[in-house]
Amino acid sequence: MNVPPAQSNVRSPSQPSEEEIASSLRLLEKILPEPHTALDPEAREADQIVYSHAVTLWMFILQRLGSGKSLSEVVAHVLAHDRALFPDNKRVREETLSDNTGAFSRARKRLPLDKIVEFSRRVCDYLGQISEPVMAGRRVFILDGTTITLPPTKALQKAYPPASNQHGPAVWPIARLLVAHEMQSGCALLPQVDPMCGENKASEAAQAHRIVTQLPARSIVLADTNFGIYSVAHHATRAGHAFLFRLTKSRHQSLRKKAELMDEGPKHKTYHLRWKPSRQDRQSTPGLAPEASLEVVLHEVELDSGVTLCLISSLEVDGPSSANLYRRRYDVEFDIRDLKITLDAENIRAKSVEMFQKELYTSVVAYNLVAQFRRQAAVIGRVPPRRLSFKGVWTTLKYRLLFQRECTVAEWFDRYATALDRASKRKHPQRKQPRSYPRKAHPRGQKTTKFAKAQRTKKPLKNETTPPEKPK
Repeated sequence: MNVPPAQSNVRSPSQPSEEEIASSLRLLEKILPEPHTALDPEAREADQIVYSHAVTLWMFILQRLGSGKSLSEVVAHVLAHDRALFPDNKRVREETLSDNTGAFSRARKRLPLDKIVEFSRRVCDYLGQISEPVMAGRRVFILDGTTITLPPTKALQKAYPPASNQHGPAVWPIARLLVAHEMQSGCALLPQVDPMCGENKASEAAQAHRIVTQLPARSIVLADTNFGIYSVAHHATRAGHAFLFRLTKSRHQSLRKKAELMDEGPKHKTYHLRWKPSRQDRQSTPGLAPEASLEVVLHEVELDSGVTLCLISSLEVDGPSSANLYRRRYDVEFDIRDLKITLDAENIRAKSVEMFQKELYTSVVAYNLVAQFRRQAAVIGRVPPRRLSFKGVWTTLKYRLLFQRECTVAEWFDRYATALDRASKRKHPQRKQPRSYPRKAHPRGQKTTKFAKAQRTKKPLKNETTPPEKPK
C-alpha cells in the first residue's frame, strides 16, 4: 500500500502494522506454519541491504511460482505488492527503489547455496512428516527419475556433459534427477542431481541409495523395475523403510525358482523368499556381509488387461492389495509433469552450476507450496488432494493471493478463504473410461535453415560456354 508523502509517521516496511500486511509472508505462515520463520521479518539480518538473503530467497520462490518469471517481472511484482518484505531502508520508505534488476541479480549470486538447501530441506521434511499415513501408519514415497536439458554454457557442459554418438558430442548438457514424491499429497523431497553422461555419471540405483536416507522414518518406498534390484532394496531396508518394487519378468522368474509358494488365488500367487545377493549384486553393493539376505515375498498378479504384474516386497500384504498399491506409482508421472512443465522447471535459464542448483531447489519449494495449498483445498472439498487439478490450484493461488494488492489482515483471511473455496472446485473430470490415445511417432521438421550448408554451384570455365536450353 502506498503511503501519502504528507504523512510524517511513515510505517517501516519491515514491521507491518495490524492493518496492513504483505500477502507473501502471510501466505507462508498459512501454508507452512513452521518452516516459514526463515523469512519472518523479525528473523531477518539487521543490515541495511535492501535485497537481504531472506528477501532474495523469497523472490527466488516467487520467480518459480510464476512459471519462470523474468527478473524484471519479479522485481516489479515485489515493489507493487510485497514491499513489506524489504528491511527498513530509506529508499524503500521514500519509494525511490529502482525497478532495475541489477541489485537483485547480484543478490541472487551472493545468496549462499547452503541457505537455499537448508530452507528447502526444512520445507520438504515438514511436508513429508505431516503427510497422511497410508498403510499401517506408514507414508508411501514414489521414486522415479527424469532428466533436464540445460543451457549450453561451458560450466554446465563440464558439470553435466552432453550426450554423444558416432558423430561426436551434442551441445545441450543433461542432468539426471531422481525425485521422491509422497503418494497422497504429491509433495516432493529435494531431488538427487547428477550427470547423465560422462565420467562422473550416476545411475538411478546409485541416486536411490542416497535419497532413501532423506525419507521420514518407517516409510514405504514404491518404484518400478529400474529399482527392483537387491542394492536398492538393501539400502531401503537399512534406512528403516519397507519397499514394494516391480520386477522384470526375467528377474522374477530367476527368483521364483528359489521361492516357496505361500498363497494362491484365481488370479494371483504369492511366494516367500530369502533374497540373497548374487555376485553382480555384491559388486554393485560393496561392504555386504557374507550372510546378507532379505526376507521378502514375490507376487504374481494377473491384471484385467491380461498382463501379469510381478512384484517383490518386504510388506506382509497379499498380492491383490500390493497390486492396488503399486497402481498408484503412476501418480509420480503427473507430479513430474507438474514440476517440469506447469512450473516450467525444465527451462531453467541459469548459466552456472550453482545458479542452476539454486533455481532447481527453489522450484521444488514452489511446487510444494502449491501441493500443500491443494491439500488444504482438498479438505474443504472433501476429496483426495490428487482429485484437484494442480494447474487449476496453482492458477487460483497466483491470481487470488499472490498477485493482489496489500490489504488488512481481516481482508486477507477472507481472501484466503475465498481462494481455498475456489481451488476446492478445480476438480479433474471423472470419466467412465480413461482417455486413450494411440501411440504415434511424429517426425520432427528442421527447426531452422540458418546453419544449413549452401549448395555449391559449378562455375563454367573461361573457354566453356553455357549450352543452350532445349526447346520446350
